[in-house]
Amino acid sequence: MQPRLTTIAAFLFLLAPWPAVAKLAQTQQQEATPSTSPFADVDRLLQLGKFAEAITQLEGMQNQTPPPNGLARELGIAYYKKNDFANAIPNLQKALKENPNDGETTQLTGLSLYLAGKPAEAIPYLEKVQTWYPRANVDASYILGVAYIQTKQYAQARAAFAKMYGVPADSPAAYLFCARILLRLDFGPVAEEYALKAISLNPKLPLAHYLLGELYLYQSKIDLAISHLEQEVNINPGYANAYYKLADAYTRVQKFDDAERMLERSIWLDANSSGPYILMGKVLEKKGETELAVRALQRAITMDPGNAMAHQLLGQAYRTLGQMADAERELKQADELTRNPTKP
Repeated sequence: MQPRLTTIAAFLFLLAPWPAVAKLAQTQQQEATPSTSPFADVDRLLQLGKFAEAITQLEGMQNQTPPPNGLARELGIAYYKKNDFANAIPNLQKALKENPNDGETTQLTGLSLYLAGKPAEAIPYLEKVQTWYPRANVDASYILGVAYIQTKQYAQARAAFAKMYGVPADSPAAYLFCARILLRLDFGPVAEEYALKAISLNPKLPLAHYLLGELYLYQSKIDLAISHLEQEVNINPGYANAYYKLADAYTRVQKFDDAERMLERSIWLDANSSGPYILMGKVLEKKGETELAVRALQRAITMDPGNAMAHQLLGQAYRTLGQMADAERELKQADELTRNPTKP
């Protein structure tokens, strides 16, 4: 099932430039826009996030005779920063007619089309310019790869991601990178195909079996998940998450002793993740070691107090021990967190 573009867009707008890059971009913009520029005040408003005020000023300039050069470009950028892609697109396209060699405008046009739900139309623009312009707030090479995926051009997507990571397009790593992104975007069958291809090219490639283990766990193909996760542990014995996922798979077939052993190994490698402690609590409760389960779950809640599952399991464990007041407290907390996940 293909993901909604709005979901992807929301994720992408979390990607902002590193502070040093952002500072450099701001310095470059200030150098390129002297105080005598008709857009100096507009640029300051945009830097302050006052997009509506900036757009109002720019629209007012349309009544000037003649309008200032570059007005369509500035309007397109302002609408882009406001996330108003429907209005950004025509202004940016008009600016490109005025200056077809403007790389940043070309890129922003492609990004606007993509984020407006038109990946096929976005691709030609993004193919022309694959460097990152900081005002885009996203890596256009990544967006190009995702646009290829959404239009089922998987080989081109693999090449785009390979370029991002500096590996050959037909290398095992390229197939693995693309498989990981395909899996995250819910293109499971192609992700499986690409992960298997990566393994065929390099049977000992770290994280390739892990990816398949994750996929098969999600698909409830537990025997396949266990097989691949066991191979990942053998290839990549220092990776804590492989033991954690393998423990999850063992739990689903009620191999609780094996699951406990894998969770111990995961925690020894990485004691800063709450997931293994939560699963350990569940496993110990299943084994009848309720007091130990309580300790594991208490540790998990200390690390992640907003985790509803940890409170739910701890409440059940307290109930088993006959500590009804503690059980009621934890179950109530779990219910509140379930209904209001943002509450700490």
